Amino acid sequence: MKAETIETVLAEIEAKRPVVLATNLETGDQRLLHPGDGENESECADVERALRVDACIATDAEGGPRVFYQPFNPPLRMIVVGAVHIAQSLSTMAALTGYEVIIVDPRESFAAADRFPGVTLNLEWPDAAMESLALDQRCAVVTLTHDPKLDDPALQVALRSDAFFIGCLGSKKTHASRLRRLCKAGFSEAELARVKGPVGLPIGSRSPAEIAVSVLAQVTETLRKPAP
Repeated sequence: MKAETIETVLAEIEAKRPVVLATNLETGDQRLLHPGDGENESECADVERALRVDACIATDAEGGPRVFYQPFNPPLRMIVVGAVHIAQSLSTMAALTGYEVIIVDPRESFAAADRFPGVTLNLEWPDAAMESLALDQRCAVVTLTHDPKLDDPALQVALRSDAFFIGCLGSKKTHASRLRRLCKAGFSEAELARVKGPVGLPIGSRSPAEIAVSVLAQVTETLRKPAP
């Protein structure tokens, strides 16, 4: 890789912009491609797939040589609103799968370092915290408080962001009320369809740890599933 290419890749990583290094395996020529870039629809799809699976792939270009696509993604982040028992299990599991975890909760008695050792704690009000975190397409947002005063401000920021996952804990009745409030706040049906609630895959979870497993599984499914 040329020095100037390395510098550009490092700059893209610093700016948290996903980029793919495409290498012609016959000539050694290299190009940097962003989401949506490509010489044709097939290559655009290859770029998207490399970024989605977060792994190198090699494909045959249409009418041309094999091309090796190496993705450079921004780090994964999980923003958890609500320093509750489920958040303790979820933060540990998410960190093990490669997420930088940030717990957002202005209640200092909940968001305490002894309850979340080694986890970043943000004690700002949720909407301010979410704004300062600059959510991008590598962010998952999970709200756990059941309290509209905390969850709703966070959701309003998340819905205006590129976060790839937005999920909320609560019963179907609670979620329906949540969607009605967000609708009154001006969000469209298409925007509200992004919110997964009750969050988590339906695996019969009961304990906080089991619920955390179901949530992380749904986040992973959303991250890795092929684009429609």
